[in-house]
Amino acid sequence: MVEPNEIVNEAIVNAVAHRDYTNNGSVQVMLFSDRLEIRNPGRLPPALTPGMSRVAHGSVPRTPLLAESLYLAEYIERMGTGTLDMIRRCAEAGLREPGFAVKDGFVTVLWRPGAAVPEGPTPEVTPEVTPEVARMLSVVQGEMSRKEIQEALGLADEKHFRARYQQPAIAHGLLEMTIPSKPRSKQQKYRLTDKGRAAIVDRTRSDRSEH
Repeated sequence: MVEPNEIVNEAIVNAVAHRDYTNNGSVQVMLFSDRLEIRNPGRLPPALTPGMSRVAHGSVPRTPLLAESLYLAEYIERMGTGTLDMIRRCAEAGLREPGFAVKDGFVTVLWRPGAAVPEGPTPEVTPEVTPEVARMLSVVQGEMSRKEIQEALGLADEKHFRARYQQPAIAHGLLEMTIPSKPRSKQQKYRLTDKGRAAIVDRTRSDRSEH
């Protein structure tokens, strides 16, 4: 079971790693009755937008030496997976998906347990099961390693597999790690979540209705 503290740690490390150090402001952590806000001074690099925080994206660190040190200490990943990890961890902990926005800097919002969820889905948080993700979900049987899933799909490019298949599925709570506390473990395997299995059923029903 993922503890909320792990999610908070991820958000703070992400803010420290990517903040604009030419700005005199500080990373701020503010606790409210329904949420925790982590404010990172400065703006996103031109290549990134808040919406890209919810999909697999390249890492664009403002301070590469700091990012490298945090990576070597196993605080962060190279592939720009910090926000995706937060989304996955919140789903595993049964919490509402985090929010990301640019407002007087980059703001990450972590919702506390029991926080009210707005009625109806919103485009920002409704997962899109892409053809690639749907194809991957269909080949996952029980617990499988990254290599086993990739081979089942007939994909040779690991980077492409992670960016278009694995990371989006994990970010939207469709696929989960068997050892979430050690993402880079050699014994790491992946399995479908209840949400992932439901997505397969929904897609099967949709395909049948079209024929």
